[in-house]
Amino acid sequence: MKYEQLFKPLQLNQLTIRNRIMSTAHAEVYAENNRTTERYVRYYEEKAKGGVGLCICGGSSPVSRDQPQQWWSAVDLTDDRAIPHLGNLAEAVHRHGAKIMIQATHMGRRNAYWGGDWPHLVSPSGIREPVHRGTAKIIEKHEIERIIADFAKAAIRIREAGLDGMEISCAHQHLVDQFWSPRTNHRSDEYGGSLENRLRFGVQVFEAVREAVGREFAVGMRMCGDEFHPDGLSHDDLKEIAQAMDETGLIDFISVVGSGADTHNTLANCMPPMALPPEPFIDLAAGIKSVVNVPVMHAQGIRDPMQAERVLSEGLIDLVGMTRGLIADPHMVNKMREGRETEIRQCVGANYCIDRQYLGQDVLCVQNAATSRERFMPHQIERTTGPVRKVVVVGAGPAGCEAARVSAERGHQVVLFEKSDAVGGQINLAAKAPQRDQMAGIVRWFDLELKRLQVDVRLNTAADAHSILAEKPDIVVMASGGRPGITENPDWGFDDRLAVSSWDVLSGHVPVKSNVLVYDVMGQHAGTGTADFASNKGARVEIVTPEPKVADDVGGTTFPIFYRRMYGQGIMMTPNYWLTRVYAEDDKIIAVLTNEYTEEHEEREVDQLIIENGIIPNDELYWELKSKSCNHGMTELDPLYDHQPQPCLSDIPDGEFALFRVGDCISMHNIHGAIYDSLRIAKDF
Repeated sequence: MKYEQLFKPLQLNQLTIRNRIMSTAHAEVYAENNRTTERYVRYYEEKAKGGVGLCICGGSSPVSRDQPQQWWSAVDLTDDRAIPHLGNLAEAVHRHGAKIMIQATHMGRRNAYWGGDWPHLVSPSGIREPVHRGTAKIIEKHEIERIIADFAKAAIRIREAGLDGMEISCAHQHLVDQFWSPRTNHRSDEYGGSLENRLRFGVQVFEAVREAVGREFAVGMRMCGDEFHPDGLSHDDLKEIAQAMDETGLIDFISVVGSGADTHNTLANCMPPMALPPEPFIDLAAGIKSVVNVPVMHAQGIRDPMQAERVLSEGLIDLVGMTRGLIADPHMVNKMREGRETEIRQCVGANYCIDRQYLGQDVLCVQNAATSRERFMPHQIERTTGPVRKVVVVGAGPAGCEAARVSAERGHQVVLFEKSDAVGGQINLAAKAPQRDQMAGIVRWFDLELKRLQVDVRLNTAADAHSILAEKPDIVVMASGGRPGITENPDWGFDDRLAVSSWDVLSGHVPVKSNVLVYDVMGQHAGTGTADFASNKGARVEIVTPEPKVADDVGGTTFPIFYRRMYGQGIMMTPNYWLTRVYAEDDKIIAVLTNEYTEEHEEREVDQLIIENGIIPNDELYWELKSKSCNHGMTELDPLYDHQPQPCLSDIPDGEFALFRVGDCISMHNIHGAIYDSLRIAKDF
């Protein structure tokens, strides 16, 4: 077998895990009223259908009421009302042969007090946590006893619900490892000082859980491999802790994550984006494994099947977490087993999923719009039982590629017009920025799928009304994207060639000069990526934005990567300034900036002004075709938002066509939004 190690079963206490591929605990933000209701269940059931061996759900599920649940819609384990909902989850996953556990925790200071019951947070020594800004009191002994009992009660609920086990979080600076770490534990009583004392609370938690659920119920812990803080726990410290915990005989497995997570910079390590190398912390997991006897699990940056097989065959770990890979493609395990690796929609490490979570939004995949929408969006497209139609798609960006792919999967005859020499659209520009090249993986998958489905892709072909109508289409999808929004403001000097767009520079059409100002209106990846690109070419760069900070709309695990690079390269960051006028003076460009708050003006003398101002829709062809279409180009919103077919699709008169537009051809959306537009329209063609 090609993946001999990956498909080898593993015995975990009384459980037989059918393969070595797992989905590790993460905050999904799908729970309704903090319960695992239908959306939550279907998300995990899809992974089970797709062949995964083990899922650990419910990242940061609280056991105590003094852990507020407003962050991430956490699954509530604090009372018996959780049991029937968890039971539905267990039944759905078991139905397809997979195993399911849940992560239980108390987050201590790693939270915010506002919301829920407005508790006073607790921690070993009352030290504030930077990421969540949680101020906490010093935990008292009666509270320690209460929380230990809460862990035991939660364990009973998990067992009674029919789940296969529980993972207790001792990572990411939750309460247990807050006691472990000298960074957060300055106590002088029996819970502080020596390692034995600092381990005491965690040991007592596991003892109480074992007493509650017995020896045969699977109980494990998640722990960090190195906090990466000079005043925190080193890898050697954590190896010693792992060995000590293993020797208690209380745990059945250890799930290892690399890096602490209590600062923005260390948090970016925990869900490694594409800027970090593959499997950046496998050595930490292997180090833990070298000193313990129980199986060791590890995720973080393992996205490729061969990569996963290698880390197992080398004995570095026992189970491999491919969590974001399963978010991108929950059927990846079956595709691996069946030799269909080229059909796997492989995670590119964009971290759209986890960045949304850190904004309190539901986890979505940048390239798979069906993930977490399983109730009404298909991962596997069924062939139509109606008429086979001719579908013409204009534009091969993400919206156009998805419209063409889904239409072809439905069994229709598809023609895809693209005026450039490659599919991918703006993703090809995004992949030009330093350490963002893996974005091209989205394009590569679309390209392979379009070829597999035998879509008639016509590159270097700019569609017009005549060429579209010559195809005698039944359906036309306008996915023609947009163009840089730099022309929206005449005071920016674009018409006088005083400014260029980020597209001009990233595409290589305009060379980077020596002294550059990047003006970023949007605060997203494009502006910061362009500044990084220009600096990487040797330019002296300042990035100016009217936003409160540079990259203000870039997520919590991604902006620290940009900041590392910008500070390292000496890029000057200037927030809170608007670009109000541009003029030429001799051979220099003068940019006039206005402070958002004082309205005072400043000037910059530069060689080149690069502007990122989003996009303007390329909708001219849509308007030309609108009156010729049987539906007048109208997408009816109620059926669209209710996930129902567009009414016009039921009766397209002979010789006529229905017209839809998707993605940036309507207005600027992101990659996910463009793909979702097309999936929810084309699934019913």
